[in-house]
Amino acid sequence: MMRRILYVAAAACITVFSHAQDNTAEQVLASIERNNPRLKALYSSGEASKMEIRAENNWQQDLSFSYSPFFAPGVKGIASSEMVLSTGFDFPTQYVARHKSGKMRSDAIDRQYQLARRDILLQARLLCMDIVRLNQEKALLGRRLSNAEELLALMEKRFSEGDASIIEVNKVKMEMMDMKSAAVRNSAALETAMSGLSALNGGIPVDFDAVAYPAMEPVGDPEAFISETLESDMAVKSAEAALDAADGYVRLNRQNWLPKFEIGYRRNTALAEASHGFLIGASIPLFSNRNKTKIAEAERYAAGNMLNDTRMQAESALRSALGEIRQLQSALDVYDVQLMYGTLDALKKAVEGGMISVMDYYVEADGVYSSLLEYIDVENRYYRLMAEVRKNEL
Repeated sequence: MMRRILYVAAAACITVFSHAQDNTAEQVLASIERNNPRLKALYSSGEASKMEIRAENNWQQDLSFSYSPFFAPGVKGIASSEMVLSTGFDFPTQYVARHKSGKMRSDAIDRQYQLARRDILLQARLLCMDIVRLNQEKALLGRRLSNAEELLALMEKRFSEGDASIIEVNKVKMEMMDMKSAAVRNSAALETAMSGLSALNGGIPVDFDAVAYPAMEPVGDPEAFISETLESDMAVKSAEAALDAADGYVRLNRQNWLPKFEIGYRRNTALAEASHGFLIGASIPLFSNRNKTKIAEAERYAAGNMLNDTRMQAESALRSALGEIRQLQSALDVYDVQLMYGTLDALKKAVEGGMISVMDYYVEADGVYSSLLEYIDVENRYYRLMAEVRKNEL
């Protein structure tokens, strides 16, 4: 894979340093996974929902107890009484159907959590990449400001000796003013990005100051990559789990016509006599489950359409991103970072040696600095897109 790294003055051994930053980025993501408040809330909510699902299939239904005293004319106190103790249960196949349906619903809850986890970690990774870009810009601004300070000292010396004009001195001062203003904006953007990481980390400050992007495996055959990615896409898997749960709910509701049973113990007393026996009954849900199967089938139809839409949206986004990645690769191949830095060094020596004026220096240097900033932006866009197409690997 093409790997371009912006050379900064403070980097002594960029390969070793970038490897260390990869570990730091992974540590940031691991910390956010542990501390993110939304993930904690979703996990707890999911566990509660799964316990509720298991409770719905409890074969041990509540006991029902009733006692009825009866009074009669001429009888002092209770003439007779009835006591009933009973419990109910469903047709046995319904417990099996509810178990299968509940497992599918639990799987759908797990998939929803995994989807939320992926999206939050992707958000964190993109923030890390923005911080890398801002740190690269900060290093470039620092180099540019340092050059301006050296040139200002030189121009002021020449001006005092009559070898430079006030216009040249002011030009360097304006360059310093612009760089200081850009440094303030860069610092504010860095603070905002770091605050975003801290918020994702549950308000716990995060230490991340990388200047190089993490290594990412290049995309080989686009069609094979798209096929493999769609197979593992969390949004698609979540939609598939929702469809499976809807299918299970339809099968469950198709058994709602089966009768419910009731068994119990009954005791009747009349004066000095008492009788007792068993209670056996059944109820047939002729009206209580009307249209429930149709409702479940409508929900399954909606889940099927949602799956198709999710898959098409994921494939469309992948194709668009891969097309842009190829273009960005071609654009990055055009840039020669070493040449640009070498040109800046040569220009600086030329102005210090009096071979070119300060005005000519800035005409040439501004173009080189602009190209370096464009390179930083293109590189950042490339790695952001690579992170997005590989988000399901998080």
